[in-house]
Parts: sequence; C-alpha cells; structure tokens
Amino acid sequence: MTRGGGAGASGVDPQQLWLNPGRTGRGRKPAFSREEITAAAVALADAEGLEAVTMRRVAARVGAGVMSLYSYAPDKETLLELMVDHVSGELPTDGRLTGDWRTDLKSVGRLQRDLMLRHRWLPAALSARRSLGPNTLAFLEYALAALRPTRLDGAAKLEVFSMLTGFVAGHVGYEISQAAAAGSSSRAAAEARYLAAVAADGRHPGLAEVLAAPGRPPDPEATFSRFLDRLVDGLDTG
Repeated sequence: MTRGGGAGASGVDPQQLWLNPGRTGRGRKPAFSREEITAAAVALADAEGLEAVTMRRVAARVGAGVMSLYSYAPDKETLLELMVDHVSGELPTDGRLTGDWRTDLKSVGRLQRDLMLRHRWLPAALSARRSLGPNTLAFLEYALAALRPTRLDGAAKLEVFSMLTGFVAGHVGYEISQAAAAGSSSRAAAEARYLAAVAADGRHPGLAEVLAAPGRPPDPEATFSRFLDRLVDGLDTG
C-alpha cells in the first residue's frame, strides 16, 4: 500500500528495485535472499518497533555480515520499501466485490487497518512516499476494481485510494497512541481534570456542551467504522 501515486522515495529507483532485483554488489553470492533479509527486518520491527531496524541488527538476525546486506538493500530507505511491500502481500486481492463501490471501498479500508494493526510500525513507514512494489500493485488493482462503478477518472481514483490509505494510517497511529496512553490511569485522570477545568471557564461553550453529553463506551472497531463511513459516504463521484 502507498499514499503516493507511484514515484518512489528520494534516492530509491523503483525500476531498479522492483524490475531488476538482482544484487547491486559484486563478489561471492551470500547464503541468503532478499526475501529473507526483508522478513528478518519485518520480524524485528514487529517485535521492537521501526527504530530497532538497523542494517546491523538485520544482519545479525540472518547470520550475515553487515556489508553483505548492502548488496540487496543499499540503505535503510530501500529496506523500508521492501518491508512495506512484503507485508502488503498479506492483503487479499481476490475477494469478490459486491459492485457497491462504497461497500467495497470500506472493505479495502478495513483490510488496510487490520494489516496496520498487525504491523504497528507500518503507519510510520508510510509517512514517506513509497514506490509501488508488486504486492502493493496487486492491492491497488483490487481497490481500483472496487472504484470501477464510479464515474471518477483515473487520476481521481488514485487520489481516493491515496486519501483512504492516509486516513487509515493516521487513524491507526492515533489508535496505537491512545492504547498506550490508556495504560496510564494517572495520565488519563489528569487529562480529564484539565478538560473539565477548561470547559468550566465559560470561554469554551462548545467543549462544555460536548463533555456534558453522554459519552460512548470505548470501542475501537465502532469508532473506526463511524469515521470510515463519514469519509467514504461523503465522497463526490459525480
């Protein structure tokens, strides 16, 4: 998945990366593949976060010297490209579409959210513009098929997909941060006291009204569905 329309991140040549995936270096062929390197980096990010992914740590996981990794991924930016496309291979691309583009597009959004919650480093990795690897392209094809019943032109369809991906990435990032904050009851209590004090000062009537209204029980699934409905149902395809 990607937010951009096809150009890779600065310094990464997508044609070299995806169409000519051979080693960039010379010398003896190492006893591991690009797929193994990428899978090791993904496992490291899943376990310890994106910051833990360094060439040295990945090399240690596959039992190789650091310099040999540069034959396949000359820098971390390229490695991130490989990681994003690797996990995008988990997205189903052969599901039956209903023909109702709004229903199908919401399904695309839910699939993206599920993937990002499995790989919680993914929203941050998508913050930069990524290239379209083979797995990403396969899912893009699926999303474009979902949008086929609309009257949008090609550029608009790509914009909708980009907007949806950006929304899901931002929302999942917020979900993850909120879940981390919920683990601190003292912080939650402090925030509640602060908002109550602000609402009582008479200068924020809108906030006071909102806080006085009955709250919804916390339900991440329901919250995401409400936001997704508002986004997709409000799209103008005329």
